[in-house]
Amino acid sequence: MVNVTFHGVRGVSPPPRSAGHFGRYGTHTTCVAVEVPKREPILLDLGTGVAGWLASLDGELSSRVHAFVSHVHAGHVEGRSTVAALQAAGTRVDVYGPPEPRRSGVTNDGYRSVAVQDEELAVGDAKVMVRSVAHEGQTNGYRLELDGVSVAYVSDHQAPSGLDTISHQVLELADRVDLLIHDAQLSMAMWRDRSHDGHSTVDYAVLVAREAGARCLALFHHDPCHDDSDIDRLLAGARRTADRLGVEEVIAAAEGTTVSFDR
Repeated sequence: MVNVTFHGVRGVSPPPRSAGHFGRYGTHTTCVAVEVPKREPILLDLGTGVAGWLASLDGELSSRVHAFVSHVHAGHVEGRSTVAALQAAGTRVDVYGPPEPRRSGVTNDGYRSVAVQDEELAVGDAKVMVRSVAHEGQTNGYRLELDGVSVAYVSDHQAPSGLDTISHQVLELADRVDLLIHDAQLSMAMWRDRSHDGHSTVDYAVLVAREAGARCLALFHHDPCHDDSDIDRLLAGARRTADRLGVEEVIAAAEGTTVSFDR
């Protein structure tokens, strides 16, 4: 059984709690756990959602944790103090990410840091593909394969201006995956003013899923200004687009949601 659990689904920063209703989708920044019982867990990004993952363990810490960071913008690494606490508790933490000068105040807090880019590697029981993804600065996307299940993680992705082409790196990551977790921060209305912000529209994420043949698409990296009703509306639109394009399943990632695969 492979369990993919979303512990943080927001992009950029947590939303202001006074701005709307965020109870269903949550407020924490990016962190996704890919876990198989009694195996070494894998984390995708280290945003504030890391605290939720740690709480879910109920004190049962693994001796080793692997974390793959897409890039070093704050919303993807601001949970690093939690990682340092794991290290202090005796858990070995290996953090993988793109080779890049230190930015956003990121420091090595005692854990092992490994630079990876455009390569394949074995981590625990998983095979990991690493590919560069268009965004602001060095950014990685990841594909994990374990126990016959494939998961692609493209958390931040600068869509092309025409919203009609997809890079070969992203298609390689997402090729026929069971679950594609993809940047879906922008609505079409937002795209008109923010087309160079480094992100994708919801419908572009559906297009990526269709072109790659992904079985399930999880809309991810929700904009801080989008509350529960906004994301519901964007999800409904994405599902209409998916029906038109022939994408099998679309969900909106929410804190605490687990997608399970049993091979």
